[in-house]
Amino acid sequence: MATFEDFMKLDIRVGTILKAEEFKKARKPAYKLEIDFGEEIGIKKSSAQITNLYTSEELIGKQILAVVNFPQKQIADFLSEVLVLGTYSKDGVILITPDKKASNGDKLG
Repeated sequence: MATFEDFMKLDIRVGTILKAEEFKKARKPAYKLEIDFGEEIGIKKSSAQITNLYTSEELIGKQILAVVNFPQKQIADFLSEVLVLGTYSKDGVILITPDKKASNGDKLG
């Protein structure tokens, strides 16, 4: 069982998606994302399997939550630097988003 201390080790931040493009080399349908996490963290990249419910166009400008302190992961020829958070629903992954505008880099606490 995870403890509260385990949860607190995760650095979960708000970011705004700047770029989203089809990740053609991924084994499962995915997008390559560029996400702005503010001055402290900067712009990071992520691969996200969210193509069932989102178009690349509607992702631009969307705020999301992501874990920014996991090790980087090589996926095909792409280095994913953060883990974008979502819930698995019957229709696909639904992104976890703030319900009001937040500042890039704001920390989940």
